[in-house]
Amino acid sequence: MKGHRPDYILIIVTAVLLILGVLILASVSASLSQERFGNTFYFLNHQLLFGFLPGVILAFLAFRIRLETLKKWAPVLLLISLVLLIIVFLPKIGAEARGAARWISIGPISFQPSEFLKLTFILYLAAWLTSRAPDQRKSGSRQAEKGFSQTLIAFLIVIIFVSLLLIFQPDISTLGVIVASAILMYFLASTPLWHSILIIFGGILSLFAIIKLAPYRINRLLVFLNPEIDPTGIGYQIKQALIAIGSGGIFGLGLGLGMFRQKIGFLPHSISDSIFAIFAEETGFIGSFILVLLYLAFFWRGLKIGKQSADKFSKFCAFGITFWITLQAFVNIGSMIGILPLTGIPLPFISYGGSALISELVGVGVLLNISKNTN
Repeated sequence: MKGHRPDYILIIVTAVLLILGVLILASVSASLSQERFGNTFYFLNHQLLFGFLPGVILAFLAFRIRLETLKKWAPVLLLISLVLLIIVFLPKIGAEARGAARWISIGPISFQPSEFLKLTFILYLAAWLTSRAPDQRKSGSRQAEKGFSQTLIAFLIVIIFVSLLLIFQPDISTLGVIVASAILMYFLASTPLWHSILIIFGGILSLFAIIKLAPYRINRLLVFLNPEIDPTGIGYQIKQALIAIGSGGIFGLGLGLGMFRQKIGFLPHSISDSIFAIFAEETGFIGSFILVLLYLAFFWRGLKIGKQSADKFSKFCAFGITFWITLQAFVNIGSMIGILPLTGIPLPFISYGGSALISELVGVGVLLNISKNTN
């Protein structure tokens, strides 16, 4: 590996996304902040203090740390994330919201461990796959096949354990992102094609089983197909999101000038899951198109970093982090414009939520670390 400057295009793209996030959050949260806390900038200040600031500090540390050290500590980081996921279920420490136990609350501080799991699981899986691939390729065909089969079984055990913790919360959207990222990384490890096909097939069957076990998930899928089924619930959110997006037209209504009714109460989760709808309303088709281009640019730079990585661990990390963040972005946008079911996945770098922002920024820090050590 040779050390050189980090990927400045990735830095610029991320910075622009963060600036847009601050601007739109300031706009959409002002009325809600005033109504709930008597402070117009409460949510914005909270995001900057407990999301942006620690995120930038940790991203810098992730940028400076030796990749070998990160690889060595990846299992420990995953273990910490899993312990935190278990702590979520403890009374007086775990906190519920929207009927789900996903937060740990200690005094004035609360955070969502599953957001950190997205990153730590990618780091762990990258280290784990790297440690197995070389030995398997040096072995004979039968030994290699046996090694690959053992890898598949171990991989499935880890995935199932993580899945159960997330299902019990429940946090199916995070589970979907983690499983999709894991399958991609497993495929990139040059494992037999039938392994990936088997995992994908098993994942689809598991998804149907998870949906069938919870009536509200079936309802969410049915409402996606026909919003009129639940006009005051999920269907209402879909309708209000489409109204907000349509109101923006080509150039938008202007930052801070979005429809009053879309900001206060009429659009559920307007500062988090549904923030893209407000962004589209205030910046229009042009602004939305630019936002999509920014995520595509992020994807492009991440892929380039992965392809130029000097070792397998770096490659797996780069592809995993890039896929995770861009997948979230396009699933969120897709659910807002009505081409995907509502998922509850935040819009990276834009949605309100300190845990998600910290995790995403640290992921960028790792990408930049890899970029300065590419071939």
